Amino acid sequence: MSTLILRVIIPTMVALLLASPATYAYEKGDWIIQAGVGSVDPKSNNGTIASVDAGESLIISGEYMFSDKLGFEVLAAWPFSHDIKLAADGTKVAETKQLPPTFSLKYHFATDAAFNPYVGAGLNYTLFFDEETTGPLAGSSLDLDDSFGIAAQAGFDYAFSDTMMLNLEVRWMNIETDAKLDGVFLETVEIDPVVYGISLGWRF
Repeated sequence: MSTLILRVIIPTMVALLLASPATYAYEKGDWIIQAGVGSVDPKSNNGTIASVDAGESLIISGEYMFSDKLGFEVLAAWPFSHDIKLAADGTKVAETKQLPPTFSLKYHFATDAAFNPYVGAGLNYTLFFDEETTGPLAGSSLDLDDSFGIAAQAGFDYAFSDTMMLNLEVRWMNIETDAKLDGVFLETVEIDPVVYGISLGWRF
């Protein structure tokens, strides 16, 4: 997990332990809006020629509850920025930005308590753009194809009141992209990241 996320999670969890618990349950027709920070952490050795490093950005999600347990969520974000390095020696050769809109069905265990865990699954579409080369590849044209794949998540909401909550979660996304340099295919990069997130949420 990135140090940025750790710096946020640790003091937040301390605050939770000191806070007075609230009790509530989701209901059919509720809207849940959450905003915070996310870290996209690609699996190690995700490419044989070049690999994609981790990146952090702002995230936002909206969820509609079909019942007290089942909801549909859309995840969006400010663009994530990632360094691309040679797999052989770690030399930075490029950077790229990406947007990972994700659509999920979530099952809440409806504990009727402040602590409300959930799991979810859905589909992710990752759009790569603004690829820029540097170092040994400066002046070359790098292109990363967009990706479409499955996604899974697990996490929990912790209520401060009937309308406000803290959210901690982890996601896995199937992200693979074909990399081309000056129009020539290089390899398929299997990024398949784990995504860590912490957010504040509001229920309407």
